[in-house]
Amino acid sequence: MADQKASKPAWEKIVSFWKSEGQIPSAIREIVSVLVTVGAVVAVLLLVCGTWPAIVTIESESMVPHMDVGDLVFVVAGDRYGTMESLEEGKISGYEKFEMPGDVIIYRPNGNTELHPIIHRAMFWVEEGEEITVTAGARTGTYTAPHAGYITKGDNNPVIDQVGWSNYRNLGGPIEPVKKEWIIGKAMYKIPLVGYLPLNIVPVIIIVISLMVLHELYLRSRAKREEKKDKKV
Repeated sequence: MADQKASKPAWEKIVSFWKSEGQIPSAIREIVSVLVTVGAVVAVLLLVCGTWPAIVTIESESMVPHMDVGDLVFVVAGDRYGTMESLEEGKISGYEKFEMPGDVIIYRPNGNTELHPIIHRAMFWVEEGEEITVTAGARTGTYTAPHAGYITKGDNNPVIDQVGWSNYRNLGGPIEPVKKEWIIGKAMYKIPLVGYLPLNIVPVIIIVISLMVLHELYLRSRAKREEKKDKKV
């Protein structure tokens, strides 16, 4: 009998452990269930949206009143569900998104992958060396594009992104015109307030998993107590 147990195939041991009603296997099953569900949601979002991240959260007031802090925004690739248009193009075609002409794009500032993406409206396209007039209150100046790309601006901001900061979040310089390869996608829909959850997603995940494990342990403990009570009866 001992030899038979020793020669038990590894896969049978794994199956036996997985089906066990013990506390550790039960907790592992709950965690795996959560991970599988999350993975399935990610796969569906990638399939439908064609880009990643497919969901972003508004963290500042730069897009007020069309987007507020805590809004959850669904993002799709620029060529999904219609061609991406700037505000300038939207004024001509009549296309509007979030109550204004043109698309709101999500882009990586200067292509930097370490900083949080910016979600602002694409105003118009400029070519390398093109000069544009910039107005901020009573002041007027000119901006020369270092390369081709989209000029962008938050709907609630007084000036375009490209002159708004001299060194955006220690980027090493101002935000440059947005090249097409820096664009993650365009905003499609928003859900108010739900974005507060992703803003704190790590602690939320920890709390959810902990509650699931504690709930499982509580059920096991109650089942054992009832089993002992039945035996006494």
